[in-house]
Amino acid sequence: MIEKNSKIAWKLNFHLLRQVAVIFLAFICVPKTGAVSGPLKLSVDARQVARRILHVTMTVPTAPGPITLVYPKWIPGQHSPVGPINDVVGLKFTSGGTAVPWQRDDVDMYAFHLQVPLGVREVEAEFYLTGTSDESGYLLGNSSAQQQMMLDWDQVVLYPLGVPTDAQTIQAQLTLPAAWKFGTALAVDSQEGQVITFRPVSVTMLVDSPLLAGARLREIDITPPGETRIHKLDLAAESAAALDIPEDVIASYRRLVAETGALFKARHYEHYNFLVWLHGTYQDGLEHHQSSDNRLPEMGLADAQWRRIQGDLLAHEMVHSWNGKYRRPAGLATPNYQEPMKGDLLWVYEGLTNYLGQVLAARSGLWTPDDYRDRLALIAAELDNRPGRSWRPLQDTAVSAPILYGSSPEWEAWRRSTDFYGEGSLLWLEVDTIIRTQSKGTKTLDDFCRVFEGGESSPPVMIPYTFDDIVTALNSVVPYDWRGLFHARLTSLSPHAALDGIYTAGWRLTYTDTPSELNNAMEAKLDSLDMRFSTGMLLGISGKIVDVLPGTPSDIAGLAPGMSLIAVNGRRFSPQVLRDALKRGKDTPADLDLIITNQDDFLTVRVEYHAGERYPHLERDGSKPDMLSSILAPLAAVRFEAWEGGAPVTYTAANGTPPSPAALKDYIGSYSNDELNSKWILVVQNGKLIRQQWMAEDQELEPAFPDGFIGDLSEGQFLMHFNRDRIGRVTSLDLATDMVRPMRFVKTENGSAAK
Repeated sequence: MIEKNSKIAWKLNFHLLRQVAVIFLAFICVPKTGAVSGPLKLSVDARQVARRILHVTMTVPTAPGPITLVYPKWIPGQHSPVGPINDVVGLKFTSGGTAVPWQRDDVDMYAFHLQVPLGVREVEAEFYLTGTSDESGYLLGNSSAQQQMMLDWDQVVLYPLGVPTDAQTIQAQLTLPAAWKFGTALAVDSQEGQVITFRPVSVTMLVDSPLLAGARLREIDITPPGETRIHKLDLAAESAAALDIPEDVIASYRRLVAETGALFKARHYEHYNFLVWLHGTYQDGLEHHQSSDNRLPEMGLADAQWRRIQGDLLAHEMVHSWNGKYRRPAGLATPNYQEPMKGDLLWVYEGLTNYLGQVLAARSGLWTPDDYRDRLALIAAELDNRPGRSWRPLQDTAVSAPILYGSSPEWEAWRRSTDFYGEGSLLWLEVDTIIRTQSKGTKTLDDFCRVFEGGESSPPVMIPYTFDDIVTALNSVVPYDWRGLFHARLTSLSPHAALDGIYTAGWRLTYTDTPSELNNAMEAKLDSLDMRFSTGMLLGISGKIVDVLPGTPSDIAGLAPGMSLIAVNGRRFSPQVLRDALKRGKDTPADLDLIITNQDDFLTVRVEYHAGERYPHLERDGSKPDMLSSILAPLAAVRFEAWEGGAPVTYTAANGTPPSPAALKDYIGSYSNDELNSKWILVVQNGKLIRQQWMAEDQELEPAFPDGFIGDLSEGQFLMHFNRDRIGRVTSLDLATDMVRPMRFVKTENGSAAK
């Protein structure tokens, strides 16, 4: 019985195996239906871009059968499903001139289903991308002008569903209007006239490499001496005046490159292009691995007030090359542009970047220390007066990012917005001060950045991370309850922001009746009248109310966003009339009597308020060390050239950690004199020499007067005098001794003489 059953079982298994083999052979011998068998080809004709029209054609190598092509939906850096599918018009698919029917998916509006006929090996796609007059975001309407454009490739490409964008190769071609030039991180394969063909790359790399073009395009090399990777500022504008950037601003961007190198100690790109669109009034930026898409008003780089408002923009976007591109939260590290992104770690991705970008703006000279403190004071005041904190924790602003981006500024204080940017600045300042305090000044957040985002230099690569990875990396720098700190800050429903980092850094938030230079700039350039910290409303220069803070006098009086202020105490509204009324209200019991329009109705409203104007500032706390100034001190090696009789005498550089103290404000420098066989290293803090090392001996020197010092060397006495620029930074020093003729030591950045 057993033997007979075994033979039957063997025969059944043999026949089954033979059938499986036949099916397998048939499967591997017949091409897969709809499979893409080669690189995509993309052609974009931008000759009508002034009309907000781009003509797009694509060739998709495929095989007979069903195939689904998709249009990018979830856009990196925007963290939201904002691919402008509604701006795609005239879509059609053909093969050899014959139409190929298509159908949009009835659930996913970004997916198109095709049935490729037998014998067809390629499908051609054609469509137009159109833009509207709505100048917001990164849509074509806000990326095109009469003489310039910013091309975001994700808006002009289709790709096959199911293929990771890293694995799909594409070759792009672009036709520009006559006489236009361009800047991009993409490598050019060939160019004939205005037709540029780029080298094949992955779809991921193409989408990650925007292109700036225009009739007026200025390219500036800002590569610091000694840096092997090329760094460029590519600027496009409608006017020549917008491209006339002050030399000291260009020098600051060169220092920015040097400061990022000193911060991370590695670079994860082969070259870097700052693409700067100068047009209109829009201000924002979008990060990429080897470039950044920066949108500024037309005079955004040439005008000092605009630089005060957005001087950290390019620094912020560049930091993302490390924090966001090289290291990326796992929830944002999706394999394509259709899979939803999870923003739970945006307080790291954007929050840490916000903090570092602002610090680097100060370290590189794009902002003065006062500019940085004004910005930090405004951030702290906004978040400390955010009624929405009582119901929406910081963590939820990150998780809700896809619906908060683009939300109305009306009722923002109650709803909260993408607060992980500003609150990220506060949180990571707190982390920085904890590291410095716990390590007694031997470690800083810079060390964490090198551990977590530095490593070895490399071409573009992405390494995902989790919350646990952040905690582990921080503990490797300084052991601390980082998990507990982050949990407390991310889940807090306290009505007030955690300002511990500001306090520990030796400063405190205060309010005065004098607006900061930042407040003045925002009123002048953004038409923004900020009365949030007095009456409780934010309004435009025209009187339209943008936001009202719940619980403030304006809220109690019944004011609301969307209303317009017409008159104050019987006088036609103007910013000055409102200020005068607030000033008089401090000395009299009279309330503010307002005439308001609410759509088609006129209302009279009485606001009970008598405390005058209130604007945020940071005030020094003399009982604590000034840790904040230490944080803002430049990291990049500062060098000096010694001049004697108008010619260089010798040259040396100071590198590494200064001998003492850890907190520096102005510079660390060194100079030498071969004739005397001597070398001195200077450590200067607050404009005074606090330590100098001569040969192998340390000597403490006492300052003799504010702008210099007298010191004793073993072989004589010398006098040194500081020369400062218009904002007080030391630019050079004059040295005279009883041993040598007077010499001047001119401050330079990485060996390049400062201008």
